[in-house]
Amino acid sequence: MRILLHDNSGHPFQVQLARELARRGHVVRHLFNARFQTPRGSLTHLPGDPTTFEVAAIDPGKPMAKYDYFTRFRQERAYGRLLEREMEAFQPDVALLSNTPPDALLTPQSWCRANHRGFVFWVQDIYAEAIARLAAPRLGPLGAPVVWHYRRLEAGLLRRSDQVVAITDDFRPLLKSWRVDEQRVTTIENWAPLEELPPHPRDNDFAREHDLNGKLVFMYSGTLGLKHNPGLLLGIAERYRDDPAVRVVIVSEGLGATWLAERKQAARLDNLLLLPFQPFARMPDMLASADVLMAILEPEAGVYSVPSKVLTYFCAGRPLLAAMPAENLAARTIAAQGAGIVVAPDDGQGFAGAATRLHDDPEARTTLGCNARRYAEATFDIHRIADRFEAVITKACHVR
Repeated sequence: MRILLHDNSGHPFQVQLARELARRGHVVRHLFNARFQTPRGSLTHLPGDPTTFEVAAIDPGKPMAKYDYFTRFRQERAYGRLLEREMEAFQPDVALLSNTPPDALLTPQSWCRANHRGFVFWVQDIYAEAIARLAAPRLGPLGAPVVWHYRRLEAGLLRRSDQVVAITDDFRPLLKSWRVDEQRVTTIENWAPLEELPPHPRDNDFAREHDLNGKLVFMYSGTLGLKHNPGLLLGIAERYRDDPAVRVVIVSEGLGATWLAERKQAARLDNLLLLPFQPFARMPDMLASADVLMAILEPEAGVYSVPSKVLTYFCAGRPLLAAMPAENLAARTIAAQGAGIVVAPDDGQGFAGAATRLHDDPEARTTLGCNARRYAEATFDIHRIADRFEAVITKACHVR
């Protein structure tokens, strides 16, 4: 079977799935957006990769205007045409699309339907709900029609998909209200590439390079956008500004990272280390350099966004400090597995207090970190996960 897997972000677990499907004899072309600003996985052809696996970037020519919604609308429509061109050249039997904005999905889905090819919508976020909760208030009178457009667009794309993969059952009530056929919806929770993220020693090249040995390190790695409040991270740096044994490390780029850089300079926070996104090969050392890994999510994100960074953190065997809605799947998993401490996303005092508890209790940090890694080892089996995706892909092809 010829499978085109597009992940706009180029995240690690999607490309791991592409490799595994190729190992099973499928011809797989994995595509990602070269201009999307985000941490990435192993997006090159590696030694040992099957000859049936190919990875390539789609370059739209300029970065996506994340916070200019009307420019972004035009860019995403144009990106969809580039994706259609890739489909025409590759001629897949089925297309599996992840992290792809609805405006960029219209043309590829139309191509699949016109050419009788399977189309699988892998739902990472409910885009329309993110627009309604995070973007619409910033658009003033235009907010309501923009929300109406995206709800209508996303619901239509989902109804016309041959199969839908949802990353949490929390999406199902909304999909049902949009009249998406429940028989075509499969829940497969996200994971992280366990074998590519082994636990590394605390004393490693990354820690030595950034003078982190002998320090207690709070680390955040990942996107800092509209779904995140970087002020929570700043609060930790401010809390420990006079403690030379504590470092706060932020590995990010974009809006939130720029905001933190400005505050760091203004407040002279020498304990706050800001770094750009790191190559995926450095991820095990980078995460091992931390004593506590932090995750944040705004209240508006609710159940409609599940931060995949939490799953990557689990692999590192470090405790998590999270500020996110209690109903979010990531928050529920951290709590259920005893892998860290979760507070409400608007509870800055609670976040700082939890940081203090983790700072003061090395035994608790060890226990929570071991629980996190144990969950990853028990859950992130790519062979079982690929079995489920293969079944979905087969159904999508049989429909045609």
